[in-house]
Amino acid sequence: MADINIVQQHKLTAAKAREAAQQVADKLAQEYDLACAWDGDVLRFERSGVDGSLTLEKEQAQLQIKLGFMLSAFASTIEGKIAEKMRKVFAEPV
Repeated sequence: MADINIVQQHKLTAAKAREAAQQVADKLAQEYDLACAWDGDVLRFERSGVDGSLTLEKEQAQLQIKLGFMLSAFASTIEGKIAEKMRKVFAEPV
């Protein structure tokens, strides 16, 4: 098992942060065939071998993922892709 924890700071409004989180979830769902659902300000996602959440707070988004044995070998690659996506979508609007 491998854990991925990413904290991304942001200065977005609650609505914009939720849109950004949804973009991250859509990317995860597409690449890793995950089912995603909102529970308040927490976006939960799962599939066999993957369980995680993306929690929105006022000035940060916190992503936590637990990878099963089969995907744990790819943890650093997965973490890098997700961290980059989060940096992009939670960047301040220009």
